Amino acid sequence: MTDQPMTDETLQLGRSAALPRSPEEAQLDRVPNPHPDTDYLARFTAPEFTSLCPVTGQPDFAILVIDYLPDRWLVESKSLKLYLHSFRDHGAFHEDCTVAIGKRLAGLLEPRFLRIGGYWYPRGGIPIDVFWQTGAPPASLWLPDQGVPPYRAR
Repeated sequence: MTDQPMTDETLQLGRSAALPRSPEEAQLDRVPNPHPDTDYLARFTAPEFTSLCPVTGQPDFAILVIDYLPDRWLVESKSLKLYLHSFRDHGAFHEDCTVAIGKRLAGLLEPRFLRIGGYWYPRGGIPIDVFWQTGAPPASLWLPDQGVPPYRAR
């Protein structure tokens, strides 16, 4: 893992960046939050997330919704896109992918609150939805529904 404090020289933003071969090799960049004194929600939605089943090697598909209340840091969106893309050839169960992404972002950003919802399409006739969060959200935070309904032939 190459997460580190970023400078203009180490950010992937504004530069050509190769697709990482694995989540472990992917670099996640963070930038200073210009409003650390304000509680607000930042949301990223990845409607075409893909990983591989570690048993069959077949692709698994999900909608990921990442909500967080920043403290000092924001995740840089290009690096997040490249990190999520690195799962495309990565074999892991749905639960592992979802929780690992949440934990890595929480470790990098040290947010006041973070939650991730992984809404996985069915394999073997059963959809698996996975949810993880860092703790209770602050009372001051407006936390909207993630907007992905339970599976009904999405």
